[in-house]
Amino acid sequence: MADYKAPLRDIQFSLFEMFDYEGHYASVPGCEEATPDVVSAIIEESAKFSENVLWPLNKVGDEQGCKWEDGVVTTPDGFKEAYSQFVEAGWPSMTHSEAHGGQGLPSSLGTVLSELTGSANWSWGMYPGLSHGCMNTIDAHGTEEQKETYLTKLVEGAWTGTMCLTESHCGTDLGMLRTKAEPNADGSYAITGTKIFISAGEHDMAENIIHIVLARLPDAPAGTKGISLFIVPKMNVDGAGNIIDRNAVKCGSIEHKMGIHGNATCVMNFDSAKGYLIGPENKGLMAMFTFMNTARLGTAIQGVAHAEIGFQKSLEYARDRLQMRSLSGPKNPEGPADPIIVHPDVRRMLLTQKAFAEGGRMMIHLTSKQVDILQNAESEEDRKAADDRLSFLTPIAKAFITEVGYESANLGLQIFGGHGFISEWGMEQNVRDCRISMLYEGTTGIQALDLIGRKVLGSGGELLKGFTKDVHQFCKDQGDNDAMKEFVEPLAAINKEWGDITMHIGMKAMENPDEAGAASVDYLMYSGYATLAYLWAMAADKAQKALAAGTEEEAFYKAKITTARFYFQRILPRTRTCVDTIKSGADSLMELPAEDFAF
Repeated sequence: MADYKAPLRDIQFSLFEMFDYEGHYASVPGCEEATPDVVSAIIEESAKFSENVLWPLNKVGDEQGCKWEDGVVTTPDGFKEAYSQFVEAGWPSMTHSEAHGGQGLPSSLGTVLSELTGSANWSWGMYPGLSHGCMNTIDAHGTEEQKETYLTKLVEGAWTGTMCLTESHCGTDLGMLRTKAEPNADGSYAITGTKIFISAGEHDMAENIIHIVLARLPDAPAGTKGISLFIVPKMNVDGAGNIIDRNAVKCGSIEHKMGIHGNATCVMNFDSAKGYLIGPENKGLMAMFTFMNTARLGTAIQGVAHAEIGFQKSLEYARDRLQMRSLSGPKNPEGPADPIIVHPDVRRMLLTQKAFAEGGRMMIHLTSKQVDILQNAESEEDRKAADDRLSFLTPIAKAFITEVGYESANLGLQIFGGHGFISEWGMEQNVRDCRISMLYEGTTGIQALDLIGRKVLGSGGELLKGFTKDVHQFCKDQGDNDAMKEFVEPLAAINKEWGDITMHIGMKAMENPDEAGAASVDYLMYSGYATLAYLWAMAADKAQKALAAGTEEEAFYKAKITTARFYFQRILPRTRTCVDTIKSGADSLMELPAEDFAF
C-alpha cells in the first residue's frame, strides 16, 4: 500500500484562505506568535513525523495489536520508540500554557497536528490525544496544587492521561454508575469500582498514567446530580510530581476489537485506589464535559482522517488499475484496458470521498477557530458568540463527519474491488479502524438528541439562528455574483428550510416528545449536509476570486469549484430524504409493541 502524504496544500487553503487564520491569530490575545511562517513550519515538521515515523507503524499496530499479561500492557513494536521521539521533539507541549511548560500556541493548531498524526496512525495518536483532554480538565477545574503536581509532567509528555466514565451496566446513562469514592483521613479518597472501554488505560509508553474518574461520594444524590470527578494516578506521586509507589489501580484485561488494534482498550479495576477530588462535590459530570467536548472534536478529526486515507489510496489505485474501456471511447488505447478512474461510478465515489475529506477539514477548522476565541478573547461578547457556535457545531461535527468518514472509508474499499477486502492493501483496516468513531464519545443518536434537544429546541432556536444568520449574510453578500448563483440559490433555500423543519419538529414534540427522538438523526444529518453546503459555497467563492486574480495553481482552484458543484448536485439532494423521513413522524417507529418485534 502506498505511503500517506499529508494534504499540506489543502490545509493551507482551509486555514488561511477559507478562514483567515492569519488575521485570526493576530487578533486573538495569546495567539499572536502563530504567524503563517511559524504555523507552516510546524505543520510541515509534523507531516514529516507522521509520514515517516507513524505511517509505517500503522499496519504493524493492526497486525500485532497490544499484549496483556498480568495487568501489564505492551504496545506494538515501534510505538514506544515513536512516542519517545514525539516527546523529545516537544509535540505534547505545543498548545498548552507556558506556565506549565507548554509552548502557548493556539488550540486550533493542535487540531491540525492531530489530523496528521491520526491519519497516519489513529491507534498511536490516541495515546497522546487523550492526554489533551486530561490536561484541559485539570487546567479548567483543578486546584493550583493539582495543576502544579500533574500538569507539568502531562504537558511535557512524560505522563499520559485517560478519562474513565463507562461501566459495564452504563454507557451513555452515567447516572447509573456505581464506582464509589470514600473519604480518607488525609483528604484523599479511596476509589473502588470497575471501568470498561478505557482507551490507553494501560501501556508501556509513559512512566505514569493520570486517570480522570467519575465516582460517587457516600450519600450522594441519585442520578447525574450525585457524580463527582477525581484524579487517580497509576503511580502515586508527591507534591513535586515525584513517583512514590504503585496505586491500587490495575488493568484487568484488554478488549479484542474490530479495529484500532494498536491502542489498548482496557478494563480498569480500582481497588480503594487513592484519588483526589477535582472540582466541587457532585458536579463531576459538568467538569467532565471539558474532557468530553475535547474528545468529541477529536473524534470528528477521526472522520476526516479516515476519509483522507480512503481518498488518497483510492485515487492512486483508480489511476493505475486497468479494467474495461470507457463508455465514451478508449482513453488508454495503447493498453489492454482503461484506468478505472475514467468510469463515472468510480468518479462518483472518488468525488464523494474528496468532498467529505476536504469539507470535513473545513468544518473542523471552523469549529477549532471558535475554541481559540472562547479560550482567549478579551470580550465577553466574543467569547459568548464563540461558545454558542461551538455548542451548536460540536454535535454536528462529531456525528456527521464520522458518519460520512465511514462512508468514505467504505467507498475506498469498494473502489479497490476484491483487493479492498484483502488486508495487504490496508483498505479493510481503514474501514475497521473508522467504525468506532460513530460509537465513542457519544453515538450518532446521542449527538443527534443533544443537537435537537439541548442545543436547538433547548435554546429556543437561538443557537441555530446564530449560525443560519451567518449563512444568510454570506448568501446576501453574493447576491450580485452571477458566478456563484449555482451555489447561493440552493444554499439560501436550504438555510430557510432548516428553520422551517426545526419549527415542525418543535411543534410536533410539544404534542409527543418521541417526535424529537424520531427526527433527531435525520435532523443532524440534514444539519451536516447544510453546514457542508455553506462551506463548499465559501470554498467555491475563494477559488473563483483566486482564479480571477491570477494564479499559477489553476488546477487546484478549479478542482475546488468542480468539487463544490459535485457536492451541490450529487450530495446535497440527500437532504430531501432527511426532510421526508423527519416529516413522517414517530408513529411508524413506535407503533409496533416491543414484544412483537420477533416471534
